[in-house]
Amino acid sequence: MTEEHPGQSIPVKAGRREWLGLTALALPCLLISMDSTVLYLAVPQLTEDLRPSSTQLLWILDIYGFLVAGFLITMGTLGDRIGRRRLLMAGATAFGLASLVAAWASSAELLIAARALLGVAGATLMPSTLALIRNMFHDPAQRASAIAVWMTSFVVGMAIGPLVGGALLEHFWWGSAFLIAVPVMVLLLVVGPFLLPEYRAADVGRIDPLSVVLSVAALLLAIYGIKELAVRGPSGTALATTAAGIVLGTAFVVRQRRLTDPLLDVGLFANRRFSASLGTLTLTLFAMSGMFLFLAQYLQLALGLSPLSAGLWTLPEAFAMIAAGFLTPVLARRFRPAYVMAGGLVIAACGCAMYLFLDGTGGLAILVTATVVFALGMGPMTILGTDMILSAVPPERAGGASAMSETNQEFGMAIGVAGLGSVGTALYSSRLAETMPAGVPAETAEAAGETLAAALSAAAALPGETGEQLAAAARAAFSHGLHVNAVLSSSLVLCAAVLVAVLLRHVQPPAGDEETSTGVPRDAGKEVSDRA
Repeated sequence: MTEEHPGQSIPVKAGRREWLGLTALALPCLLISMDSTVLYLAVPQLTEDLRPSSTQLLWILDIYGFLVAGFLITMGTLGDRIGRRRLLMAGATAFGLASLVAAWASSAELLIAARALLGVAGATLMPSTLALIRNMFHDPAQRASAIAVWMTSFVVGMAIGPLVGGALLEHFWWGSAFLIAVPVMVLLLVVGPFLLPEYRAADVGRIDPLSVVLSVAALLLAIYGIKELAVRGPSGTALATTAAGIVLGTAFVVRQRRLTDPLLDVGLFANRRFSASLGTLTLTLFAMSGMFLFLAQYLQLALGLSPLSAGLWTLPEAFAMIAAGFLTPVLARRFRPAYVMAGGLVIAACGCAMYLFLDGTGGLAILVTATVVFALGMGPMTILGTDMILSAVPPERAGGASAMSETNQEFGMAIGVAGLGSVGTALYSSRLAETMPAGVPAETAEAAGETLAAALSAAAALPGETGEQLAAAARAAFSHGLHVNAVLSSSLVLCAAVLVAVLLRHVQPPAGDEETSTGVPRDAGKEVSDRA
């Protein structure tokens, strides 16, 4: 294991053990992204077997994500206190056991409970892996490469998830989708103690229970409210839940400012490197998630592809992200990170603008090319932005910083789906109302105005030319909403490029001196390091 030595100006470079440890850290990341895509493929079989109500099915799908987001801050800070490897091992054990329960769940209620435990366990994995990378890779250039590998594991998981899931579900029951996690977690538990060093912050205080309650409640309520806004629009429940989350979140921040040992050090936001990287990364994820919501529908509804075919056509995007993971650290060694990120975001905005050429009747080549260009441009922002967030804080605060980064990303994606999704849906409904073909019954027209899927289903039930005209009008209306979202998203990405170039232009390329590269003195924080 390499260690930081106070007073040294040159960071000790990672060796073979650290790089092998990185492969162990990539395992849970690969699994988490695979798990989400596989579950959606299992829904038809799961529904037929357990017969959950519509509300229960929503909770089966959503409770995992809610609890991951809700517990990220708590688990990230807990890892700083009790040891990041220790928390990772505990989370891996809980995740594997919960996966076994979920695989053989005999009722919808038991499956919901297992998914809830998976969410809490999943919240231990992501900040622990990223915080350990901060402690294992002190050299800035190596750390950027390690983060690129860490992010690539998520991309690979999303890419192979539908393929692995489809193969399993072709031959086994729906519970096999959950069993994928078990061998991965067992492998992590076996190799982790040998490859991953233990880190915990020294002289830490006790965790404040009220802060934990406030943070979890605020995040759960806010994200639930935002998702409700995206699905059902501005209902009273959605608005009240979101407002309650904001109120509790404000109370949480006020309490952190008064505590000697806060659950989350809100003073981190005074660091321009931290706050600028966090803000621009959240803004770009907001734009990305809102666009991808419409692109998934375009592949299946406008182009008529099956879910598996649509998943296969996302593979070029995954390969583009992997390529960006290899190229970004190389570019960041030669040019200022802010300019690499800003240049990438300009490329991403160009890719986003290419969606304007989609007309609702074809354009698969255009769509795939646009997603590849967009992914290539987004890579530098996600990799270097995450690196700046981590390197802007002392090593003993890496868990809290990691959790804050991932929580903000959850918020950015949720708000993007809610905000841009609502805009696109409203534009679709209004444009279809204006271009509704004559002869479509009022009740059918009202249903068709809800979603493109409803419109195509209604069109299939109408006779002859009327049905064809409704389908054409619906696809054109959907394309209109997609075009407006493309303009909004590309504008937001360009704004993020300007912010990055201006706010982070002073950051130099890594030159082997971590103090000049990150602005954090090497002895800014001391930690306890227990060798495996």
